[in-house]
Amino acid sequence: MLEERRLEVLRAIVEDFVTSNEPVGSKALAERHALGVSPATVRNDMAALEDEGYITQPHTSAGRIPTDKGYRLFVDRLSGVKPLSRAERRAIQNFLEGALDLDDVVRRSVRLLAQLTRQVAVVQYPSLTSSRVRHIEVVQISAGRLLIVLITDAARVEQRIVDVGEPVDEETVAELRMILNRALGGRRLSDAAAAAASLPEEAGPGLRTQLTVLATVLIETLVERQEERIALAGTANLTRSAVDFSDSLRLILEALEEQVVLLKLIGWAREPGTVTVRIGRETDVDALRSTAVVATGYGRGAAALGGMGVVGPKRMDYPGTMSAVWAVANYVGEVLGAG
Repeated sequence: MLEERRLEVLRAIVEDFVTSNEPVGSKALAERHALGVSPATVRNDMAALEDEGYITQPHTSAGRIPTDKGYRLFVDRLSGVKPLSRAERRAIQNFLEGALDLDDVVRRSVRLLAQLTRQVAVVQYPSLTSSRVRHIEVVQISAGRLLIVLITDAARVEQRIVDVGEPVDEETVAELRMILNRALGGRRLSDAAAAAASLPEEAGPGLRTQLTVLATVLIETLVERQEERIALAGTANLTRSAVDFSDSLRLILEALEEQVVLLKLIGWAREPGTVTVRIGRETDVDALRSTAVVATGYGRGAAALGGMGVVGPKRMDYPGTMSAVWAVANYVGEVLGAG
């Protein structure tokens, strides 16, 4: 019972500090929260929490504020994912379902996440290392020119116009399409290039020339598109919390310009449905030790396509932020899964 009461005191301190950005005193806690004990008992509990490193006193004769350890306990033991209202869920769904293509899905998602959380939002494009070939379309646009369209299971689309060097008829185009899909359909993109390289050797003499050209273009497309891409939105939101960052705001902004840093921040949160929180030094990025990162993976079922999350001050609404990140990731997975 004593431990549970102290946890409730810690919850109250975190919630009040997040709201007011002012150190929290025992008298104010006793007045604002139904803790069921006297201010003197609250003071004793706060002293115990301070001794254990969960809260600290920033100034003499001041109240207490949470430490990184205190925020960690709040997230692990006390915080829950705050359910979104029906109107919020419907607004997210409608906003994302209006997307035209993968780029539009990512752009909408990162803007929406920044607006919902009022933090910096980061969304990773579907990782090509985990994507698979859904379909390859081959369309004749002139006697000797073909349009080849590679579509992944994450709705990513790559198009190339190919000059095969000699006229082809519709029957040949259909046969080329069948061969490519039979050989590459369902393969991971990381394996598809090797499979495409062997196609000309396995083809009959009548199709070897065309397949050599198509395979070469596909291999170039697969190899040159292996980079990971990141979308970022809401950096201006950091200025609203400048007081939380003292003189580190410039360092934070510089760190967020580095794609490798952004990939690192959301790279460890790739499991769909599981929201992960890293606080302060847990981010493993020195310039971001005054921030917290809330992230998760998105995809279909347990298969992760990419990650997304937000970066903001440690003094953030963790339940609300975790809920928003989870909801947007969930809908992105549904939208891409329906593609």
